Amino acid sequence: MSQQESKQPDAIVRVDPLGMPWRTPDPFLFCVHHDDRYPAGNERMGPAASLAGRELGQDFGGRDGWNMYHGTVVPGFPQHPHRGFETVTIVRNGLLDHSDSLGAAARFGGGDVQWLTAGSGINHSEMFPLLQKDKPNHVELFQIWLNLPRADKLVAPHFSMLWSHVIPRHVARDEAGRTTEVTVVAGRLGDVKAPPPPPKSWAARADADVAIWTLKLEPGARWTLPAAAKGTHRMLYYFQGSGLRVAGRAIPSSHGIELRAEVDVALENGADVAELLLLQGRPIGEPVVQYGPFVMNTRQEIQQAFADYQRTNFGGWPWPNNDPVHPREEGRFARHADGHIEKPS
Repeated sequence: MSQQESKQPDAIVRVDPLGMPWRTPDPFLFCVHHDDRYPAGNERMGPAASLAGRELGQDFGGRDGWNMYHGTVVPGFPQHPHRGFETVTIVRNGLLDHSDSLGAAARFGGGDVQWLTAGSGINHSEMFPLLQKDKPNHVELFQIWLNLPRADKLVAPHFSMLWSHVIPRHVARDEAGRTTEVTVVAGRLGDVKAPPPPPKSWAARADADVAIWTLKLEPGARWTLPAAAKGTHRMLYYFQGSGLRVAGRAIPSSHGIELRAEVDVALENGADVAELLLLQGRPIGEPVVQYGPFVMNTRQEIQQAFADYQRTNFGGWPWPNNDPVHPREEGRFARHADGHIEKPS
């Protein structure tokens, strides 16, 4: 047994292969990593390639290294409803076009994050426009579902944009000068604090201990993940690299590591760049009843969600089609329901 293992025998609770979606603990509900190597785009901002043989409308097979998902012209997710939770969408590469039932819209990517509180109910679409016509389009993103407590299940829908340039990064160097970079989307790492989440988010509560970080370790880099509060749930998702050791234990790539939050955890990278996602938070500890895009506390509340959606369509759909994309020449922007427009600096 190594010295690290003897110091941290209980740091790791369990290690599991990453499935689809990734397993998440309370207060999280869902996490998926989309990583698609699309070809060049055509005039309609879809792939300039044959779609023959794909199950359009339900294309999740990864053929040729990319998916259309529920899109039929442009890849992505045409209009669909949500109620009772939040989505945190981190677009690392490529772009995402958002449109919703409140008349709000956005285009974001390149490290931007959209944090959407579905609350009482919203329809939105998430499409991946392929703007580059002369070279491939790489689209990579995480979508994370964070639950809302009973008291906030039916708050008014709201989204915040965390533009890439305002999301802080913590860079640490080990004794050999090798770096670990931590992008702090939510929570705090030492003196580095993320932008505020939406006001009714579980993450907005000081005692919720919510953190959403991405980690990038240079080959051979060593870094110690500092302890969080006891009782917090903490997961690391190792999605790229090889040769990583966590608390002295070799971890295969494409695995999730459930950690004991109250202890420091030593990370030691191998010969390749390693990338990980960290999700942590104090559990909400309430019953979770989920049916598709609705997450409530009881079966009766799920039935009410369907009835409300059928009656109101959560505000209707003010767009000419179910899969709108913004003009090709449009840059990154967000137009909120009140008409306010923001753009990254």
